[in-house]
Amino acid sequence: MKSFKFAPQEQTKSMKTIQFREAIAEAMTEEMRRDESIYLMGEEVAEYNGAYKASKGMLDEFGPKRVIDTPISEMGFAGIGVGSAMNGNRPIIEFMTFNFSLVGIDQIINNAAKMRQMSGGQFNIPIVFRGPTASAGQLAATHSQAFESWYANCPGLKVVVPSNPADAKGLLKSAIRDEDPVIFMESEQMYGDKGEVPEGEYLIPLGVADIKREGTDVTLVSFGKIIKEAYKAADRLAEEGISVEVIDLRTIRPMDHATIINSVKKTNRLVILEEAWPFGNIATEIIYQVQDQAFDYLDAPIVKLNTADTPAPYSPVLLKEWLPNEDDVVKAVKKVLYRN
Repeated sequence: MKSFKFAPQEQTKSMKTIQFREAIAEAMTEEMRRDESIYLMGEEVAEYNGAYKASKGMLDEFGPKRVIDTPISEMGFAGIGVGSAMNGNRPIIEFMTFNFSLVGIDQIINNAAKMRQMSGGQFNIPIVFRGPTASAGQLAATHSQAFESWYANCPGLKVVVPSNPADAKGLLKSAIRDEDPVIFMESEQMYGDKGEVPEGEYLIPLGVADIKREGTDVTLVSFGKIIKEAYKAADRLAEEGISVEVIDLRTIRPMDHATIINSVKKTNRLVILEEAWPFGNIATEIIYQVQDQAFDYLDAPIVKLNTADTPAPYSPVLLKEWLPNEDDVVKAVKKVLYRN
């Protein structure tokens, strides 16, 4: 797997290897040291150091007025966060999982996302809603849903889904500094992932995709933890002489259409890998943009890979079939190359 590529100014920095959860904690901690208007609020973020230990040590450093445990009431603390942002603060609201954000989705959609427009620009809502999304093993149907396309559908929200510790830290710092509400989606299965992260201060701008692996035969677009299957498939295909260009979207909205279009103009083929149901997802938006801007460059129909069109199963055997995997990606790439 090709390692994360940093901007030129970051390449000169020394690197350290940390877990994904540590990258999240570092981003929040550094920003809270910089700006006293920033605070963290959510279930178990303080005394328990976070449900996934992504806020470890923060209560000790910042105290209970800036690292705040809440009752199990997502609508309540999401609404408090929105009102606080309207009054000059910069809240980070943690959902233990975005499945629980459905309880507070009215606050996110009807208040956070729309307040700037409804107030005629009198109110900014600089707030980050963060926590894990999509499946996390045997958690069954109500705890295994991917919400990127749900929130990306709403004007006024920015949606970020990092896939590695370095991206997570740089993107979260940018999200916290943003003047608009940001949905920042992680994964329960990535918190223990380790990766190289630059020492010191760095930001990754929202809305910029990253070409993780350059290639010439097929463009493969993905994001979040499922991109690991893309890397494994690309490695296998390279052994057969097939060169796959892997693009990590990183930010879902605003989406970096240009990076995708330019890649398709080079490779003439596109596969999209996404951990979400097949109807009305991020892949469908990408397909529309490519056919609108690069149709004449395509040498094969676009293929998208999604989960099965059912609620997530509990059985590990069924779950393996439900999720797209490395083998599915290999077959899809060979399909667009007419090598089946």
